[in-house]
Amino acid sequence: MSASLLLQYVVIALAVIVSAWVVAKKQFPGGVRRLRMALAIPMLREGRPAWLRTLGRKIASQVRSGAGGCGGCRKCD
Repeated sequence: MSASLLLQYVVIALAVIVSAWVVAKKQFPGGVRRLRMALAIPMLREGRPAWLRTLGRKIASQVRSGAGGCGGCRKCD
């Protein structure tokens, strides 16, 4: 397999992964949030290296304050 063909496959695979992530975030926000927390919580435990805890904080969902009573998607504006 030539290098250019391999590069083409890598670019297409990345485009498919990004597209699937965007669709999952739009269609299944609760499932994506649970998946992110399931990945992040083991990384945040005591005794883990600092770089792993930093990565866990970046993966974890951001808390949105002042969102009102509905959860904060802001689609009602």
